[in-house]
Amino acid sequence: MDLQLGDVQTTALIPLSIKANESMSKHARIHDDVAVEIIKTLGVDTTPYDKFMSHEGVIARTIMLDRQLKQMLEQTPDAVVVNLGAGFDNRFSRVDNGKILWFDMDLPDSIATRRKAFPERDRVTMVAGNVLEAAWTEAVPKDKPVILLAEGLFMYLSMDEIKTAVTIMKNAFPHGTLIAEMNNPLMVSQQKHHDTVKNTKAVFKSGTKSGQEIADLVDGVRLVEEHSFNEEMKKHSIRGKLFALLLPNMNDRWATFTW
Repeated sequence: MDLQLGDVQTTALIPLSIKANESMSKHARIHDDVAVEIIKTLGVDTTPYDKFMSHEGVIARTIMLDRQLKQMLEQTPDAVVVNLGAGFDNRFSRVDNGKILWFDMDLPDSIATRRKAFPERDRVTMVAGNVLEAAWTEAVPKDKPVILLAEGLFMYLSMDEIKTAVTIMKNAFPHGTLIAEMNNPLMVSQQKHHDTVKNTKAVFKSGTKSGQEIADLVDGVRLVEEHSFNEEMKKHSIRGKLFALLLPNMNDRWATFTW
């Protein structure tokens, strides 16, 4: 695998490090062999990118989204899934039902790096593009139900940029479902204290108290449900339970939208 550390956007190192370390742990809750291989190939010191709360948050969001997506694919087994801001995410391997069409979409430099790490796979297409420009949607079929995933993405966009991105999705796909990670506005003002993001060049640009704030940006978009990562995190540690009890609204959430 011919990868250079300079190829990797720093934000991608957080979930990559966490998934690799979790996969190598004795009682792994998720398994991501590609993450392990990339971390070993790059020789990355995962310490700055793998702190307890971020670790538990990434594992919780991974478990929750995998579970939700599998449930949705039971209802629509031939759906098209678009993984926005894919980075090094390997979710296809965990949820594939043998029928779905999967699209990993990210900025051109990220996709160029991703192509070095992931082999070509049947029913998986890598798409270089920008969520703020409609051109990427041309690669995705419009004649099947479309599920769009936005993990670790919206917090790096302003509310105006989120409106642009969601409008592009809604205009491109007549019947769509969007599952997006939401963060709290306090995380924007307190981001210098974030245990791992502070070690990158990333900047949080927005946060919401409810996914309804996103739904209200674009006519015809409806918020279906919203679930805090606390729901999963509190199952696995005392610190997770305390965080959910003392700061119930601070954690990130999964919000599901339809149109």
